[in-house]
Amino acid sequence: MTLTLYNTLTRRKEPFQPIDPANVRMYVCGPTVYDYAHIGNARPIIVFDVLFRLLRHTYGAEHVTYARNITDVDDKINARAAREGIDIRALTERTTKQFHADIAALGALPPTFEPRATEFIRRTDNIVDMVGLIEALAQRGHAYVAEEHVLFDVGSMPDYGRLSNRSLEEMEAGARVEVAPYKKGPMDFVLWKPSKPGEPAWLSPMGIKAPGRPGWHIECSAMSGALLGEVFDIHGGGIDLVFPHHENEIAQSRCAHGTPVMANVWMHNGFLQVEGEKMSKSVGNFVTINELLQEWPGEAIRLAMLSSHYRQPINWTRQAMAEAKRTLDHWYELAADAPEGGLLCADVLEALADDLNTPQAITALHALRSEAAKGATPAATCLRASARLMGLLQLDPAAWKAWRPAALAIDEAKVEALIAARNAARKAKDFKEADRIRDELAAMAIQLKDSKDLATGEIKTMWEVKRG
Repeated sequence: MTLTLYNTLTRRKEPFQPIDPANVRMYVCGPTVYDYAHIGNARPIIVFDVLFRLLRHTYGAEHVTYARNITDVDDKINARAAREGIDIRALTERTTKQFHADIAALGALPPTFEPRATEFIRRTDNIVDMVGLIEALAQRGHAYVAEEHVLFDVGSMPDYGRLSNRSLEEMEAGARVEVAPYKKGPMDFVLWKPSKPGEPAWLSPMGIKAPGRPGWHIECSAMSGALLGEVFDIHGGGIDLVFPHHENEIAQSRCAHGTPVMANVWMHNGFLQVEGEKMSKSVGNFVTINELLQEWPGEAIRLAMLSSHYRQPINWTRQAMAEAKRTLDHWYELAADAPEGGLLCADVLEALADDLNTPQAITALHALRSEAAKGATPAATCLRASARLMGLLQLDPAAWKAWRPAALAIDEAKVEALIAARNAARKAKDFKEADRIRDELAAMAIQLKDSKDLATGEIKTMWEVKRG
């Protein structure tokens, strides 16, 4: 199997050749933990989890290193903590815990490393930190101090803009933001800035007396360099990060280390819309992962996300969710009694090796499902093994079948107690109370079916959840 990946840096699909097959290294930009993660955040989590699984299958789990960061110092975090009147660390601990629970429900494997930005600002060991990286940039003539800010001098890097395929002249002409008067050039960006009262603050670099905090872009350069090295294999994230975030990461890392590249392969997933419109709180279609998990199982969300190629835009619809749920219902039913193990489907592997062509891989899984439906046990085992490579069919089939939306979560002990109370009321000929209990159960989406035991004459009551 030859793995090919589309490289944003070169704008073509290329055979993947790791720097060191014994240590394949990947970095993906993670969330800023100020609130619940939204469904757009889920796409890179799922996409690069599939790539992580494929790399582990290809090179061995012990030979793949995956780092995905947590941004826990940011203006949005500061503002949210101030609104709630709580400590910033308390906010980020809470939102990080929720993020972990939500993406675990989506079937995402934990990365090898999950560094927090605040852990890499200043360190006491020899690991590269943000302050050290900033000072290295200044020593090499790529950073300068102005009004207690440290800025990256974009004009000092001749090929700045290569990733986003823009010349410096084009970017300067298209700049619409008001340029701070202390900048040498309009595209220069902040590496370090003074902290306002009440904000997190650290001892500043470059002899700046006032305490401050890092800019957004420097954190990923420091953490990826510390954990994966000055040059590593794959850097991923959403298409919205190409400029300015990833462009600025490249500038910082290359200029600080004197390397020709930061990562050999740059991968970006496409935009997400909800029911045909850009997701926005003002439009009213802003959806969090947690909200979706109240209504749909995590694997259904995952399958719906993988039904479109990762580089293409995706239109998130309720219909797509319902179709994904039905598909998994069928797959789980057919794989329920299949033996563990089984070979991986060559067509699934071939599709995934072709720049993560998950739609084609899903087509191959449907073909396996058709064979399994005809009674072919090897196809059923292959279906389960191949789906698991994509993070699907991970649950016990009984647990999948028993899943209910949060609104229809059933307290079985309560149901049985109500049925016993109803039967007692009927035996006492208190039919009004029996009917009341039946109505209460119906409101819980419980449908009753009474039958008479011909041997004993007793009435037995069966129940099930009524869907739809």
